[in-house]
Amino acid sequence: KGAPSAIVHFYNSTSTAQRRVVFGMDEAGITEIATSAARLVRELHEAGAAGDTVVRYQYSPESFTGTELAYAVEICEAVMDVLEPTPDNRLILNLPATVEMATPNTYADQIEWFSRTIKNRDSIILSVHPHNDRGTAVAATELAVMAGAERVEGTLFGNGERTGNVDIITLSLNLFTQGVDPGLVIDDINELIRTVEYCNQLPVHPRHPYAGELVFTAFSGSHQDAINKGMKEVREKKGDQWDVPYLPMDPADVGRSYEAIIRINSQSGKGGIAYLLETDHGVAMPRRAQIEFSKVIQQLTDREGHEVPSSQIWEVFSAEYLDQNGPLTFLRYQTVPGEGGKRDLSATLRVFGEEREITGQGNGPISAFVDGLQKSFGFELDVVDYREHAVGTGKETTAYAYVEMRAPDETTLFGIGRHENIVEASLRAVVSAANRAQRMGLFPIKN
Repeated sequence: KGAPSAIVHFYNSTSTAQRRVVFGMDEAGITEIATSAARLVRELHEAGAAGDTVVRYQYSPESFTGTELAYAVEICEAVMDVLEPTPDNRLILNLPATVEMATPNTYADQIEWFSRTIKNRDSIILSVHPHNDRGTAVAATELAVMAGAERVEGTLFGNGERTGNVDIITLSLNLFTQGVDPGLVIDDINELIRTVEYCNQLPVHPRHPYAGELVFTAFSGSHQDAINKGMKEVREKKGDQWDVPYLPMDPADVGRSYEAIIRINSQSGKGGIAYLLETDHGVAMPRRAQIEFSKVIQQLTDREGHEVPSSQIWEVFSAEYLDQNGPLTFLRYQTVPGEGGKRDLSATLRVFGEEREITGQGNGPISAFVDGLQKSFGFELDVVDYREHAVGTGKETTAYAYVEMRAPDETTLFGIGRHENIVEASLRAVVSAANRAQRMGLFPIKN
């Protein structure tokens, strides 16, 4: 009483095992249990027990999957004879896979046969109630709906007896990812998880479809590389079609961030590391630099034997390239036009703690700086490639410069510089390469 509408649900077990073991009854006795309940709820309703509440009846032949199909139809039609449903006041007939006993296609075949055989089909709502004993409740439900079911009973994240009921979150998001509106709003799945875990005192598995903390996460190097490229395409095209390898849906659609898409361990490769550096810090490393730095992280993960968070990757990146760890520290520079279209450059460095000034000439600041290093220290590295990009806008813009250099033995290595001034970022990148070459034994800088 008092509710605007309500479903009055009654059921009894109808399977061969239940009839024999639990009730010790034949089919007629089991049918009488169902029809007597139907008469009771109808009498109570007609006597005004529900007040103004709009009532819909529901009957379930429990253990439907263990019941002969012909008898399932027979007992449901007997209930229909008592309740007299009409197309305007339909009866819910709910067919439970109380215990999942066969493959999903078999359950769907049972639903289809029932739907085609039951009388007055337009006067019933055909419902299913799948359990997950064989681990195929979602598949069984989807096939059952395609076979004629109009209604599904399930639970949040598959909670329920034994292995649980079908998960309506998975069902809904399966529809969503195929472009079908499931009619449920699941835009904050983390809040759903917190509520369900609190109420049930059961955790949602880390790999639970759509909901687990790892379902949008890749550790494999090849997966990370594909995700990195797919996310880059998403950012560049800004279309409404989601098509990123290994990610069946946009995590943002269920309220997830992109932070956990890629996590780094010993399986990871350059793509995942590059994604985290670009996403979290704006560092868009050239491909060969990605390969170089991934080896540094690989050594770290092999040594420590656990996952490396983005913050630690940034610390290692900074120490490897940006922090000027070595005998050379860049301080300042000045450049002016020289003879024959060249640039003259003077720079002040700290070399083993003492300030030194170098001078050089070249086609631009980088070549002039390299010339100065060669003259002052016998620097033998040549510039192979140079890239640059900006991070941020306006006064907050920071430039990153990437210099690839080659030693006399054909070994190549990168230096990376960061500064508000692009020229200084470039010169810092050369110093970064020089210090790294010194650590590798390619450029012995002497005091």
